[in-house]
Amino acid sequence: MKNIIVVALMMISAVSFAQKERTLKLNQDTNTIDVVYYHDNGQISQTGAYTLDGKLHGEWLSYDVKGDKTALAKYDQGEKVGTWYFYQKDVLQEVNYTNNRIVEVTTWNDKRSQVVSNH
Repeated sequence: MKNIIVVALMMISAVSFAQKERTLKLNQDTNTIDVVYYHDNGQISQTGAYTLDGKLHGEWLSYDVKGDKTALAKYDQGEKVGTWYFYQKDVLQEVNYTNNRIVEVTTWNDKRSQVVSNH
């Protein structure tokens, strides 16, 4: 088990995004590795988890340099699933995934909503 954790941590370090700093913690309840990435100014950039074999898993949150939430995503063993949310000023965009593919996009703002479907 210890070797698996070491290999998983090495894989995660190789998958690093543009952020310079991150924290990693083994979550024994979910058997995943929780990760927090930071912007250069110290604000949290992303939070989420990896499986022990390095796949994105569960809920991921992204934040801008001021700490405002910019996205909420969901993964299942590396596959994009469910409804993702993207926040930009007064606009909310919902993107629905099925089988790792976009099936519907809904954009909400103060004036109207627009639905784009790929069915």
